Amino acid sequence: MKIVTTVKELREHLRDEVSQEKNSIGFIPTMGALHQGHAKLIKQAREENEIVVVSIFLNPTQFLKGEDLGIYPKRDEADKKICQLSGVDILFFPSVDEIYKDDEASILAPRVRGFVLEGFSRAGHFNGVLTVVMKLLNIVNPTKAYFGKKDAQQLNLIKLMVEQFFMSVEIVAVETQRESDGLALSSRNAYLSKDERQEALKIPQSLHLCAKLVSKNVRNRDEIVNNMREVLHPLEIFYVEVLNRNFEVIKEVELGNSVVLVEAKVGSTRLLDNIWL
Repeated sequence: MKIVTTVKELREHLRDEVSQEKNSIGFIPTMGALHQGHAKLIKQAREENEIVVVSIFLNPTQFLKGEDLGIYPKRDEADKKICQLSGVDILFFPSVDEIYKDDEASILAPRVRGFVLEGFSRAGHFNGVLTVVMKLLNIVNPTKAYFGKKDAQQLNLIKLMVEQFFMSVEIVAVETQRESDGLALSSRNAYLSKDERQEALKIPQSLHLCAKLVSKNVRNRDEIVNNMREVLHPLEIFYVEVLNRNFEVIKEVELGNSVVLVEAKVGSTRLLDNIWL
């Protein structure tokens, strides 16, 4: 595995690889603190591409004032080992100065879809997400880029950006990886105390109830949301919502075209999860 820290190094190395008739590049952008969810993304990229690139970059522009940028988990050596064992060819580990300059152009999230749900309580968050993803995709120029379904709103906005900016990369959505008890894997799970970890299980339990209701032909949005909120009590709930795959609010679940999303705070930690129906 080659570890590079500059755009110049990365492009030179990719040029050498591609010149050896290795034409398919799979890319996984991350913020580090890798876990088995990231390993799943890497595994799929490895199966589908001749070259696999992972980036580790803790992107400051997607953190708002007072958020956890300064304490976000960092496990650089462990991350490198996970990438090496997972068959990554190139690990891109840039500094902030390598990615951002003093006078920056930026990408703005859509004024509707980028400022609802997580974007409502974190106004401006998705501006930072889309800006850094655009930069990384332009640097790597991959054939396919892999993102987890857990961050469904982020995934939707990245797909929208790629489509609207006519970018020649395929965005691949990968199923959420979970712990044995159902909790969705997240780097922020490391913040949870033992008791908070148990409280966090209310989130996947609410989604399990949603799936159970839908299996019994309950389709009404309000009935599903109200029942899920009962399971989530007394967590601080940012939203429970039923949307179609275009991220439009719907009154009835449409099988094959719906996603049910939850964001709640456990202790001081915000956790996201969803179920695709």
